[in-house]
Amino acid sequence: MMTQRPPFAQIFPRWTNRLPAAMLASAGLLLGAAILGCWYYFSPRHTDVGYAPEQPLPFSHKLHAGDLGMDCRYCHVGVERSAVASVPPTQVCMNCHLQIRPDSPKLAVLRKSWSAGTPIPWVRVHKLADYVYFSHQSHTTRGVGCVECHGHIERMVRVRQHQPLSMGWCLACHRAPAGHLRPLSQLTEMDWDAPRHPATQPTEEARAAFGQHIVERDRIAPGTDCSACHR
Repeated sequence: MMTQRPPFAQIFPRWTNRLPAAMLASAGLLLGAAILGCWYYFSPRHTDVGYAPEQPLPFSHKLHAGDLGMDCRYCHVGVERSAVASVPPTQVCMNCHLQIRPDSPKLAVLRKSWSAGTPIPWVRVHKLADYVYFSHQSHTTRGVGCVECHGHIERMVRVRQHQPLSMGWCLACHRAPAGHLRPLSQLTEMDWDAPRHPATQPTEEARAAFGQHIVERDRIAPGTDCSACHR
């Protein structure tokens, strides 16, 4: 005699009852991983550091600032007295190149700019958001050297972004500026080291001690509230 199936017999195995909870937990983990991944890998430290666009003119900082020892301020004349460092006009380049390799094929764009009276369309590398106020003068006149933000640019054939220039990165320096300060006479000296006492003192410790002297002497107190950079 055939046994009748109960009207409400369980169709799916008992373990499937745990599926909704497992799927919800997995979705939460995936969402958390996606947020963490975006926070970490979409930050300026990963998206901006290393940015090195091709320029219309193959200008080498390694040749000019490194091998030839040209001072940064010869080209970037506004770095100590203006909010912007300024990109050198064609005239500054031609001060030398009217005599030095004036017919070089690599300088065709420079000669065209000179004859036409139009600026060279340089591609900007270091760029802050429009809502951020930054003054080169405020930093260089306190003793923040070029290398602190731009790295060893005298070694770069093509300029690349060395630091993230993010809000967190700026605030870290504003909260503890001592390790980033140097004498004003050493602003463009990329390999400057603070005097060490004793001679075995670690470099970072010597920099912090020397910078703390500047902080106390000049009463340096960088702003850390919103109005310091957002005006």
